Amino acid sequence: MVGNMNREALFKTLTTGYLHFWSLSRKKLWLKGETSGNFQIIEEFKVDCDADAVLFKVTSLGPICHTGNYTCFYRSYDELVNSKS
Repeated sequence: MVGNMNREALFKTLTTGYLHFWSLSRKKLWLKGETSGNFQIIEEFKVDCDADAVLFKVTSLGPICHTGNYTCFYRSYDELVNSKS
């Protein structure tokens, strides 16, 4: 899953151990799993060389994607192209 974080989301993630995001559409902090129960528990995180991106390794308490899949990256390029024709 790819998500957006602001300073508040990063702080809440690091202090609670649960993944938080900043919702660009709703313009508010979002705890992943607060509605579905599919929380993501932080196991490890890394910061890139520019310190402008983070990568979290999580244990998920259910599917990550809103479609019910365990990842948001479940479709191949061919599936995407063929579904639009």
